[in-house]
Amino acid sequence: MRTIIYCRVSTEKETQETSLQRQYEELTVLAKELNFTVVDCIQEKASGYNIDRDGIFKLLDYFSNQEADCLCIQDETRLGRGNTKIALFHQLQKMNIPIYTITHRGILEVNEADSMVLNIVGAVEEYQRKIHNMKIKRGMRRAVQNGYNPQENLSHINRSPGRERAEVPIEEIVRLRQNKLTFQEIATVLKGLGYDASKATIHRRYQEYMNSLNESQS
Repeated sequence: MRTIIYCRVSTEKETQETSLQRQYEELTVLAKELNFTVVDCIQEKASGYNIDRDGIFKLLDYFSNQEADCLCIQDETRLGRGNTKIALFHQLQKMNIPIYTITHRGILEVNEADSMVLNIVGAVEEYQRKIHNMKIKRGMRRAVQNGYNPQENLSHINRSPGRERAEVPIEEIVRLRQNKLTFQEIATVLKGLGYDASKATIHRRYQEYMNSLNESQS
């Protein structure tokens, strides 16, 4: 597997320089023992409570771009402390990135308390997704009750190739607005049909269309 080695110390003290070098050397040995290919070694001096670290965003970019498969750290505190540690654990867990440590001489074993918190965070996210989906369904139901015919819009989508499909359908926006839907409800309906546009974007496009229509009639 391809791995990122991450080393961190919290201060600029000279003694910490030695710790940083020791982490690097020990993690290099660990990666070799596990037959990992080291993609990069990230070293930084920053508080573990601070999530706004260049090194953290750099390693997350490697994983997001699928340029590395796992992370090697000395122990869990090197990644972060407190809420920052939990947030990073959760993010890496969502990305399916395993963490290997010197402490465990292999894959990280999350303690019971952290595991419980991660389970709670995961459950909350799942309910957030359910609420979001319910909002889409409620918006669609109200649109249909107000005379909107989703079949007409879906057939139009099937005829639209590539980038055109992603464009905001102004005719549908106007029709939904005439049916007394709010711009937020319109955004919810369109998202359910595959159009990812914000309430502000829909409002702006509607205003542009209406202004253009008024100018052509004057």
